[in-house]
Amino acid sequence: MDKSILKPACVFEQFATINAIPRPSKREEKMIEFLKNWGESHNLETVVDATGNVLIRKPATEGMENRKTIILQSHMDMVCDKLVDIEFDFDNDPIKTYIDGEWLTAEGTTLGADDGIGVAIQLAILDSTDIKHGPIECVFTRDEETGLTGALGMEAGFMNGDMLINLDSEDEGQIFVSCAGGRTTTAKFNFEKTDAPSDYFFIRGSIKGLVGGHSGDDIEKKRANAIKILGRFLYKEMQKTDIKLARFNSGKMHNAIPRDGEFVIAVPNKDKETIRVDWNIFTSEVEDEFHVTDTKMEFNMGSADAESVVPDNIAKNFIRAIQAVDNGIYAMCQDEALAWMVETSSNIASIITDDNSIKIVASQRSNVMSNLDNMCNTVRACFELAGAEVSHSDGYPAWKMRSNSELTKLVADSYEKLFGKKPIVKGIHAGLECGLFSERYPNLDMVSFGPTLRFVHTPEERLLIPTVQMVWDHLLDVLENVPQK
Repeated sequence: MDKSILKPACVFEQFATINAIPRPSKREEKMIEFLKNWGESHNLETVVDATGNVLIRKPATEGMENRKTIILQSHMDMVCDKLVDIEFDFDNDPIKTYIDGEWLTAEGTTLGADDGIGVAIQLAILDSTDIKHGPIECVFTRDEETGLTGALGMEAGFMNGDMLINLDSEDEGQIFVSCAGGRTTTAKFNFEKTDAPSDYFFIRGSIKGLVGGHSGDDIEKKRANAIKILGRFLYKEMQKTDIKLARFNSGKMHNAIPRDGEFVIAVPNKDKETIRVDWNIFTSEVEDEFHVTDTKMEFNMGSADAESVVPDNIAKNFIRAIQAVDNGIYAMCQDEALAWMVETSSNIASIITDDNSIKIVASQRSNVMSNLDNMCNTVRACFELAGAEVSHSDGYPAWKMRSNSELTKLVADSYEKLFGKKPIVKGIHAGLECGLFSERYPNLDMVSFGPTLRFVHTPEERLLIPTVQMVWDHLLDVLENVPQK
């Protein structure tokens, strides 16, 4: 791997170190210990709160002591996903990266640049001896990806800064000043499995190779959802023959569009060839439907071993619910300036079948909290009508744009000065920890920006290398020009 294009070297060296440390969401103990030891070994004040968030303070450089304290913040955990045919242990194995043109990516797994590159930038700044800056607080939160529990558990007073730059954005040249709130809906069907009739034939159907992506930032891209596609087929066949459902599994993370999945069903022997023909027709139609967004989808159908099946009434209600549940964009923003942005959406993210239950997880997002509540209840009602037990997570709030933000002006002016063009100042239809920070620190002035990432939350995740240098240069200029207290 030619490392000469990995600039700034100080950032990519830190990123390589971070990617050797396992840090799955909710299992960040090794990363927490690394950050604690790193801060203390550099003789910097280091604090770990009860939740596991880490804060490292760096004093101002000479002559900058009276500047406002700026907080640099990113999350230490990463989404752990891999290709189905790759052997990888996210609790022990280091991420293996390689350069593909101008992109940095990983060998069959998520890259961890979301938000490992933010962590790397912070460590490079803390490690520097030639950067001008006022007082800095670097905050590393845990478990952003599966519940924002680090930000949720952070008590008021942990951070003492006046301004905060969140380094968890994915499009260089865009400055985010608001984000969506979100909540997760979980539905569960409970049952006792039974034996299928002896004259039934078992079939396994599967799909893989979908693009997937982030269920907030990518929801408007009209990418295929493996759960909805498989559910569509089962619903169509349920109208024609007596399907017995043995299992349905798809998706892994609550915040990702599912890329693969499978079902096992039993059908009367007389109908098994009809099912195969219908499958071939259906998959051809789906490939045409998503010929722009998902060009590498793969379908497979074959025989399967006999196993016990879900009771008919529950299986039928489950399939009806998967067909009916709202998925994708629900509403666009009404404000004229933000009419291009998704306001409210829902994504059915994962289904797991075991011997006694089927568990479905879907995530809802909105920049308008009343419509978030409405979207959650829409999904809930669908599964309640199907007879499932349904619950909602506590969720997280939206982050509202701050009028007359001193930090937004500073960051935007700096970008235009450095690169000769205006940045795009906008909101995002994904959850950022800034929403939770705004509740505990209502006077905190915040923005979010970062280098360009693509296909986050998937094994196709990649980082556009030249944008890291741009973000680095931009951030250093902002730090040098933070206003006085």
